[in-house]
Amino acid sequence: MFSGRLASFPSSAFQRLNRVLGDITPESFAYANAPVALTIGEPQDPTPAFIADIVNDNRALFAKYPPVAGTASFRAAVARWLARRFSVPLSAFDADTQILPLNGSREGLFHALFPLCQNDRNGGKPVVLIPNPYYVTYPAAAVAAGAEPYYVPSRAETGFLPDFNSVPEAILKRTVAAFFCSPSNPEGGCATREQWRRVFELADLYDFTVLADECYCEIYDDEPPLGSLQVRYETTGGFERLLSFHSLSKRSNAPGLRSGFVFGPKNLIGPMTLFRNTCAPQVPIPVMEASAAAWSDEAHVEAMRAVYRERFAIARRLLGNQKGFRVPKGSFYIWLDVGDGEAFAKTLWRKAGVRVLPGAFMGLEQIPGNPASNPGHAYVRIALVHDSLTIEAALERVAETLKSGT
Repeated sequence: MFSGRLASFPSSAFQRLNRVLGDITPESFAYANAPVALTIGEPQDPTPAFIADIVNDNRALFAKYPPVAGTASFRAAVARWLARRFSVPLSAFDADTQILPLNGSREGLFHALFPLCQNDRNGGKPVVLIPNPYYVTYPAAAVAAGAEPYYVPSRAETGFLPDFNSVPEAILKRTVAAFFCSPSNPEGGCATREQWRRVFELADLYDFTVLADECYCEIYDDEPPLGSLQVRYETTGGFERLLSFHSLSKRSNAPGLRSGFVFGPKNLIGPMTLFRNTCAPQVPIPVMEASAAAWSDEAHVEAMRAVYRERFAIARRLLGNQKGFRVPKGSFYIWLDVGDGEAFAKTLWRKAGVRVLPGAFMGLEQIPGNPASNPGHAYVRIALVHDSLTIEAALERVAETLKSGT
C-alpha cells in the first residue's frame, strides 16, 4: 500500500531543474567555470561560533539517549523566545507539555499529519489543504498519511498566501489540517492579522488543525511578521487547533544543525510526541544545549538581518525596474515575474551560468494541461544566500539576461 503512495509523492523541484538544465552548457567559458546557484534556500554565511563551541563542550552527552520531549533547558529557552518574539505572556506557556524539539522543522511538518489522519472524515477521505505553490514536504506528508491533498492557489491578489475561504464547503467538511506558511515559501508573503484570524475562524468552524510553518519569520527588514500564536492568543486566550513550527536553519544560519521545534496545545503535542517516539530520532542533547543558547541570543540574528538588508538593497538597485519586482516582507527570496519561469531559467543558465528555480516546479497546474494555471508559472525564485559580492555579480547577469529579452 505504501509503495503506491510513494509513487504519488510530488517530484523534487531540484530534481526537475537538474533534468531541465542537464543538457545545457553555459555559452561563456568564464560562466561555465564559475556557475552560481541561487536555487536552494541554504544560508551560506558562517554558523555562529558559539553554537559549535557548545556542541563540542557537551560532546560527552552524545553517549546518552536524548529524551524525546527534550531537555528542560531547551524547552525553557524556547518558551522565553516565544514570549519575547510574539508578545505573549510567558505564563501562557507550559513548556513541559506544549513544546517539542524537532530535527529541523521539515521532519515535524511531515510527522504532524499522522496523528491527525487516523480515521475517515465526515464519511470521506481526510483532506489536507496545501498552498500552491508549496513546500514539497506538505503534499508528501499528506500522501504518506493517507490523506487527500487539496491545493489552494497563492497569487498576488491574495498577498501570495492561500485564501482558504475559497475552498468548497464539501472539502472543508473533510479537512483535518491546513498548511499555512508565513512568511511564505517561495513568495515571501506575510499574513496580516486579519488573514490569520480568517484561517482560525475556518479551523474552528470545521474543526481542523492549522499547521503554521513559520521558519522564515526571523528574516525581515523593519517589521517582524505576525505569528500564528500571537494572533491566536489575542483572539481566544489560548492556542487551540494550532501547531506552529520553527527552526534554527534560517534564524541562526545553521541548516546542518537540524534543530527546530513545534509549539501547540497539550492535546496536539501529546499525540505528536507519542508518534515521534515510535519512529523519529530524538534531537541529541549537545544539539539541544547549543539550540537553547541560540534561541536565547538575539545579537547574531540582528547581524544576520543586516546582511540580508544589504543583499536586498543590491537586488533593488539591479532589478528594481523589472515589472513585478518586490522586496518580500519576510524570507530571503526574490519571487520574480519573468513571464515564463522555466524558459527564463534555461536562458539564464545557458547565457549567464546562473541557476534559479522556476516557480512552476514548486507548484501544480490548477487546470490539468494548462501550464499558465500553475500559480508559479510566470515566476522564478532567487535565493539571496551567498555573500554580497557573489549576489551582486549573479544579479547583474540576471539583469542583463532580462534586458536582452532572449
